[in-house]
Amino acid sequence: MGRRGTRTLAWSRVQVAWCRPGLPRYLLHACPRFLSNDPCMAVTSTPATPDAVRDTVVAWRRQLHQAPELSFQETRTSQFVADTLASFGGLEISRPTPTSVVARLVGSTNRPVLAMRADMDALPIHEANDHAFVSRTPGVMHACGHDGHTAMLLGAAQVLTARRREWRGEVRFIFQHAEELPPGGARELVEAGVLDGVDLVIGAHLWLPLAFGEVSVKAGPLMASPDNFRIVIEGAGGHAAMPHVTVDSIAVAAQVVTNLQHVVSRGVDPLASVVVSVTRISGGTAYNVIPGSVELEGTVRTFDPELRERVPQLMERVIAGVSAAHGARYRFEFTRGYHPVVNAQEAADLLRRAVTRALGPDALVEGIPTMGGEDFSAYQQEVPGAFFFIGARNEAEGIVHPHHHERFDLDERALDYGTRIFVAAAEEYLVSDPR
Repeated sequence: MGRRGTRTLAWSRVQVAWCRPGLPRYLLHACPRFLSNDPCMAVTSTPATPDAVRDTVVAWRRQLHQAPELSFQETRTSQFVADTLASFGGLEISRPTPTSVVARLVGSTNRPVLAMRADMDALPIHEANDHAFVSRTPGVMHACGHDGHTAMLLGAAQVLTARRREWRGEVRFIFQHAEELPPGGARELVEAGVLDGVDLVIGAHLWLPLAFGEVSVKAGPLMASPDNFRIVIEGAGGHAAMPHVTVDSIAVAAQVVTNLQHVVSRGVDPLASVVVSVTRISGGTAYNVIPGSVELEGTVRTFDPELRERVPQLMERVIAGVSAAHGARYRFEFTRGYHPVVNAQEAADLLRRAVTRALGPDALVEGIPTMGGEDFSAYQQEVPGAFFFIGARNEAEGIVHPHHHERFDLDERALDYGTRIFVAAAEEYLVSDPR
């Protein structure tokens, strides 16, 4: 195969054409765009199956990848999604916030209601990839797969809309803004009522720790609560040659960092899952000056609600003790992030059936919890839900860089898997479910 972006995708049976301004209308009509001169792909077969939309989903992902937008700024992205959904027909489309989109596909009855969610925002990272569809926005990049999430759910929406007469109940497609930036877009959408009447909610993440070909599902705790903290150690600055007349804030801060590790190793049950990481230290202006203060920042990750309350107390006890021992003062700020992602058994079972239906039993693996965080948990605070991982790693192609890396990429075949699983979940819940 040649370079991605310059080849016909060999794994697809759908005929595609590169679309640019000036091409005939019959090639352009299927390419809603928000980039004035970007390529997109027109599908030339009916959209009633995942096969029919596979290449279009890849093209959507590449369009979105080229024009990333930060959290709460997804203006063009959300408009592209709304326009694309409108082109399918048969959907009730709303804009619950300025940069989010919800589409309702209502079948022969109003219940049950299955919600599917994709996030749309990008990260403040300058892309270092060299493929044909790199970010055109300096310093902003889709480095977590949200472009793929959006494209997969658009593909599922197109397939399911074309088959709308088969469904009883409703599929509600939620295209969410601002997953990456607390307090997050999910909570804002919940407050706007997007889950009203919803019985079950599912969401997916393209996952680089997992190889392409595998899809992981797990009931129970899956992702941690990503809380963060800020510590300021206040000493008494002075000349580096006369440390005895100072209170060295750097020395005290170093002791704080070291002793905070005892919160996990000696203050918490070894079988519990807790992370305390100091990730930033700032202080000092010159080699011969002991600074008056040093600032530390970091994150705490937990699954258990009681530990989530207890860990900040243990941390402050350490910070206060170390500071007092060296004659320093401190300030400690602890900010709650998202709730942990805890998958409901009913929703996880639905996903297992959907993966098996769409891809066969060999694709399904048991999910492994991660200390990463996700604001999908805001939906799970309201209704039963489950979040799952779609493997997108490809060692042979060099697609190995982790999420939030400047060279993050994904095996685009995973997009087809996501579309198929979402479609299969609707088939299982709105056709096979006996309620």
